[in-house]
Amino acid sequence: MDAPFQLPISHRRRLREIWRSAGWPCQDLIEIDLLAAGLLQRVQDPDGRERLRVSDSGVQVLAHTLQSNRSALSAHEALVARVALEMQRAGRIAWRGLSLRARIEQAQAEAAPAVLPLDPEGAPPPDGGRPHRWVMAMPDVYSIRNTTVEDYCCPIVHEVKVRRADLQSDLRNAAKRAAYLDLCSECWYVLAEGIAEPDEVPPECGVLVARPAAGGGTVLDVARPAPRRAMRLPFGVWLALAKATPVPAPLDEAQGWLGDPDAL
Repeated sequence: MDAPFQLPISHRRRLREIWRSAGWPCQDLIEIDLLAAGLLQRVQDPDGRERLRVSDSGVQVLAHTLQSNRSALSAHEALVARVALEMQRAGRIAWRGLSLRARIEQAQAEAAPAVLPLDPEGAPPPDGGRPHRWVMAMPDVYSIRNTTVEDYCCPIVHEVKVRRADLQSDLRNAAKRAAYLDLCSECWYVLAEGIAEPDEVPPECGVLVARPAAGGGTVLDVARPAPRRAMRLPFGVWLALAKATPVPAPLDEAQGWLGDPDAL
């Protein structure tokens, strides 16, 4: 544990927890490792109770971890965050990192890497009785309108691509695209500028191109609108959304727009 990067994730997480807490000891093996490495210190309060505090070496580990986490924010993650923010600005509720179950046709499911059993809930297959299978879909950004009317929620999927190789691999996976279309009214591909032409994306999906803004940041240009289909979310999707936590809204952003005519 001489170098910060050799510290396990569980130990770094415990350091952060102790830094933000009153320092009550758990007396487990993780604390033994941290105490032995000199990253924690035992202190007594005026009432004689033992607590833990992060040492100067522990603070250095926390600072190193913070810097690593910031630098680990890849171009893909930054663009995903930008898309989620844009959905929030449009008055929508956005989620990142969801795992949603979608139903696709058997012919498409044969190429899917993660296929669930055939119609496990025993529901009658739609579309004239053609066999279907369940697959897991993990869109980069999933959003719905902030409305109390179910028919107006208009779910949208955004799939973000910043490298051409990733995009080409994705476009060859028809099952993945079919799963997205099963879950939304609109499906969009968000492409970093220069990695592909909009015509390379199948016509059932819209295309947004992310390009650098003149004053910094990223601008999302509509290269081709996504076809909109009427749909109602299945109960399983509602349940998944209820269990998940949406992306927190930037509460201070609107305050910053006050008095700034160019902010919008």
